[in-house]
Amino acid sequence: MGKVTIKDVAREAGVSISTVSNALNGVNVLHPDTKAHILEVAKRLHYVPNINGRNLKAQATKVIGLFVGYMGGPYMGALTDSMAKWCAREAYELQVFVTSQSRTIMANLLGHRVDGAVIAGNALTAKQAEELSEAGLPVVYLNREIKGRLQAGVFFDSCQAGRMAAAYFLEKGFSRLGLIEGVDNYDGRERKRGFLSALSEKGIEISKEHIWQGGFARDMAYRSVSAFLKKAASEGAPLPQAVFAANDLSAIGGMEAFAQAGIKVPWEVKVMGCDDIELGRYLTPALTTIRTNFEEQGAVAVQCLLQMLRGENEGAEICLACSLVERGSA
Repeated sequence: MGKVTIKDVAREAGVSISTVSNALNGVNVLHPDTKAHILEVAKRLHYVPNINGRNLKAQATKVIGLFVGYMGGPYMGALTDSMAKWCAREAYELQVFVTSQSRTIMANLLGHRVDGAVIAGNALTAKQAEELSEAGLPVVYLNREIKGRLQAGVFFDSCQAGRMAAAYFLEKGFSRLGLIEGVDNYDGRERKRGFLSALSEKGIEISKEHIWQGGFARDMAYRSVSAFLKKAASEGAPLPQAVFAANDLSAIGGMEAFAQAGIKVPWEVKVMGCDDIELGRYLTPALTTIRTNFEEQGAVAVQCLLQMLRGENEGAEICLACSLVERGSA
């Protein structure tokens, strides 16, 4: 019999070649019994791995993967552009994968299609994140507090952003406040938590009637605020003096609803957003907001990932500061 190949091992074990490769390379995606069976077959057949092939596979791809669930909106555009520029500066290519499927993400990473990854949100569980770490794959998670070996989190201080908005309104003497809340993600939860907790510390609570669903979307915020305004007009209910929106798009939707109802911003109600997207600067009145720097997050994510790839850093949590930008709407 000639030299035993990986195909021979796969055929004898009754599995695919990729499954044999995962078992032999210690990729932690197989059931322990399956892995043990493959290793036993390889030993029995006296299989010797092709060192040249293994070294070829181990070579760096010089590609960084960005895994996102969607590509719409100002955030993803600014983030991707920033990351692409920083990758190019370091002679890397950025490849974007639009998927929320954890299986797809794991398959691409464990298949070594990229050297490392930046993943937006919580598509992967803590266990899956640990599997990637054990496989030696560095990953930066955006908008997620996580730290470990070859695991880093880069996120905005969104709780502080909410607290800054509350402090601004309180300093102006407003106590009847409204909130256009975001989606159920890290930034949405933290901005709401910071805003409400800062008010609670001063003994102020927001009426449930003044908390509206914005979903980080202009149209959803417009519909939610419009529905409240119609009800308030029929019942003679008071308006909030000032409103904090969890992002700028929902703030803009809220302002459109107020304008449609004949309510003037900022004279009859103040409105503040969060993020400082370009569109907000050109509104009339221009949008007061809390600035979160999307470009900075992209740059920091790439630099952090490259540090892990080069062995300069094993992992870190990086919290990016926010700042108040006062304009005409509040």
